[in-house]
Amino acid sequence: MSDTIIHLDKKRPLNLRWLLLMAWRDSRRNRGKLALFISSIVLGIAALVAINSFSNNLRTDIDKQAKSLIGADLVVATSKEIEPPMQKLLDSLAFGGDRSDEVRFVSMVYFQASQGTRLVQVRALEKGGFPYYGAIESVPESASRAFREEGRKALVDHTLLLQYNTKPGDSIKVGNVTFEIAGALHKIPGQSAMTATIAPAVYIPRRYLDETGLLQRGSRISYYHYYKLPDTTDPDKLAKKLEPRFEEAGFGFDTVNSRKEGTGKAYEDLASFLALVGFVALLLGCVGVASAVHVYIREKLATIGVLRCLGVSGKQAFLIYLFQVMAMGLIGSIVGAILGSLIQLYLPELFKAFLPVEVTVSVSWLAILEGIAIGLVVAVLFALLPLLSIRNVSPLITLRAGVEHLTNQKDKVRWLVYFVILAFIFVFAYFQLNSWLRALSFTGGVIVAFLVLALLARAMMWFVKKFFPVNWGYVWRQSLANLYRPNNQTLLLTVSIGLGTALISTLFLMQRLLLSEVAIAGSENQPNLVLFDIQSAQKEEVAQVTREAGLPVLQYVPVVTMRLEEMKGLTAADVRKDTTLGIPDWAYTREYRVTYRDSLIGSEKEVDGKWQGTVTDPDAPVPISLEDRYAERLKVGVGDTMIFNVQGALVPTVVSHLREVEWNRVQSNFLVVFPKGVLEEAPQFHVLMTRTDSTAQSAAFQRSLVQRFPNVSAIDLDLILQTLDDILGKISFVIRFMALFSISTGLLVLIGSVNISKFQRVQESVLLRTLGASRKQILSINAFEYLLLGALAAGTGVILSVGASWALAVFSFEVDFVPDFAPLLPVFLGITSLTVAIGMLNSRGILNRPPLEVLRGEA
Repeated sequence: MSDTIIHLDKKRPLNLRWLLLMAWRDSRRNRGKLALFISSIVLGIAALVAINSFSNNLRTDIDKQAKSLIGADLVVATSKEIEPPMQKLLDSLAFGGDRSDEVRFVSMVYFQASQGTRLVQVRALEKGGFPYYGAIESVPESASRAFREEGRKALVDHTLLLQYNTKPGDSIKVGNVTFEIAGALHKIPGQSAMTATIAPAVYIPRRYLDETGLLQRGSRISYYHYYKLPDTTDPDKLAKKLEPRFEEAGFGFDTVNSRKEGTGKAYEDLASFLALVGFVALLLGCVGVASAVHVYIREKLATIGVLRCLGVSGKQAFLIYLFQVMAMGLIGSIVGAILGSLIQLYLPELFKAFLPVEVTVSVSWLAILEGIAIGLVVAVLFALLPLLSIRNVSPLITLRAGVEHLTNQKDKVRWLVYFVILAFIFVFAYFQLNSWLRALSFTGGVIVAFLVLALLARAMMWFVKKFFPVNWGYVWRQSLANLYRPNNQTLLLTVSIGLGTALISTLFLMQRLLLSEVAIAGSENQPNLVLFDIQSAQKEEVAQVTREAGLPVLQYVPVVTMRLEEMKGLTAADVRKDTTLGIPDWAYTREYRVTYRDSLIGSEKEVDGKWQGTVTDPDAPVPISLEDRYAERLKVGVGDTMIFNVQGALVPTVVSHLREVEWNRVQSNFLVVFPKGVLEEAPQFHVLMTRTDSTAQSAAFQRSLVQRFPNVSAIDLDLILQTLDDILGKISFVIRFMALFSISTGLLVLIGSVNISKFQRVQESVLLRTLGASRKQILSINAFEYLLLGALAAGTGVILSVGASWALAVFSFEVDFVPDFAPLLPVFLGITSLTVAIGMLNSRGILNRPPLEVLRGEA
């Protein structure tokens, strides 16, 4: 082999076969180290392959099960009573096919077996073939049809039956009508388990709807029409043709394709977010690769110097070690792809609560090939930074160890590598997010995170060196010195472990912060029970029943339903014709629920204009107040005119006041507020807010209320808070699952870096033992060093998470940043303890053997 090397000439073409052979032979004594630091990318690739495989399978299953998402070819929905011309149109759509109608609204129901009450979504379904695709899944199976055909029978969500100790055959009271429970409802077409948790459904036959007495003026009711169209009719073309008429009437519609696209887009966004989390784990691993290759090349300087003396060019030496890194990067990527394919077997169960379809598990070769390619590219890109220095190694290093082994020339290629790395991150983010701006933000966020962590690590090293405690004990001084001495791991661990810690800590902080924003139900003197749909004739009697139950009437608010007819002289037709106006169509089609009063309340703050609490000129436009962000979306300001349709009566208004609203507070918050003296005689219902002291008191009051006023519904904010907590818990578990890939990658980087620099630590430990240091002293030095490293890495991550949480709270969620630091302490202590444990396990073999044996073994 040496003869071959001697005759090499720099000017000859590269001998790739020989270079590959040299890379193989040189790696024989170092494959363990190469495998260890390349293993840093395994978990990142595993995360990417798992998420992309799951995403590909989900997309395929959504395509296969698309029709079962809506259960029909076409669905038309509206939240207002249908006028005769539109009713004729809806009737004509069923010609040659079939139609099933459904009425939905929220109401209280009464479980007679347990005497419990609950706010549910009542679905009054007419006889017909719905669902035409898929099925309403129930136990017993026949109940999904029996409840429509066999008299007063209902189908009740199975979770409600469990909560209220009720079973099929028992009775449930909906309004004034008592229904026998025909079966337990398990799944509705297009509904996920999460949706069922938020709005549990109770199905009843539509023919008994009027008897319930629940359809009162002002009640929020939705009408759904499900169509099975003839085979010769294209649902999308039909919907496109009727879209102008649907929009003019304020109707919404859905086809199989539109629902499929919407559902796929929603879950693609989730998959893209999780893929970015996996990509962060991969980037962490690549930081470990770069650091490990740097240490590895420093150990190989003597070998590289010999090769240079024997005629090998700097370019050839560079390629020898590049091939080693490429081979191990390919192996690491393949291992990661295999692991990711196994992990995806668990993901359908992990995401089960969020999915409206059953996801099958199959190998996605596209995701595997993408993962292997990405892993190989990023491993090589990050390894290039230390590998480039090989080209400048001086042959003199073989003769004089003190000679500087690198030239002082500036390397332009290094800057090119930096640019390519950033470009690769940006391109990957773009393909995941489909937005140049969001991809740029992600890339900038990654850069900022790495820079902040690196700068904090450098600052710590500088601080320890600058203000070194010379009066401290020997063990303490030796440990502190290891933070900035050659081959220190401070920068690497701070960046890798710190970023993983930051991800988990940020998640905990935001979860606690968002829960605290909605946890106002537990605050003293704040309402935690809201009664609505109270008719004007019932107003005084409901208030009296509330006081008789020992509960306070904290607020009593009138609510008037209306629609927007004209804004700034523009009608809905004008807005649809001129899309450059930027005014959303839904401003005219939505139903507004407004109130009237003569003063602002505690959750409101004046932004612009002047509030006029009482109308003084009945002939002038009515001065109204708008929520400031809503006015911004409508592109209106103080002085602009709006005309509202109040049950057929047109009311001209002028925007005289803008206000900021704290929506998280339990107050009577509205987008539009009228002054007194205008709406008092308009059709309206009322909302009463009270507070109960216990769950038992709340349940007893709701039970008596439902029995006396079946049309009045109650929202238990404590129950909503528990539901929200459950939802956030499931979401946070999914994100924590992905964040664990990052923290685990950081730990792998830690193990790799500790083992790769093991020889340096062995020499130090042996020298200390030779000079008389005891086993306990060396153990203490190593333990304290890794304690400092772990504390610095975890502490830096926690600090970064506080900054990230502040930015998310202020700019994304627009809430006050009042963090709860309680969950950060366990994260900090856990990561620090793991760092110490791994470091000490690495030192165990050295301390238990004689110094001479260790040196011979390392030689």
